[in-house]
Amino acid sequence: MPTYDYVCDACEYEFELFQSITADPEKKCPKCGRNKLRRLIGPGAAIVFRGSGFYKTDYRSESYKKAAAADTPASASSNGKANGKADGKTEGKAKSATKAKDS
Repeated sequence: MPTYDYVCDACEYEFELFQSITADPEKKCPKCGRNKLRRLIGPGAAIVFRGSGFYKTDYRSESYKKAAAADTPASASSNGKANGKADGKTEGKAKSATKAKDS
């Protein structure tokens, strides 16, 4: 069940109310007793599942996994080139290590 925000237009009292989705909005302010209560529309909340055991992390397509794996070494080698520390020998070793992993 969601939590709704309410505000009274008469006394400006703001509060949250835990109620069913199918329940009618409240009209009477619990503080002043007037029928000037209105439900505020909020941004809502997104549900995020983290960790293993969820579709987002465990059941990705093979093409996505390959693209993610290809993206990681590319960013690592570009960091080395930006620092001026990359040479042909280092890149050759990285490529042979990658080939060994794929085998």
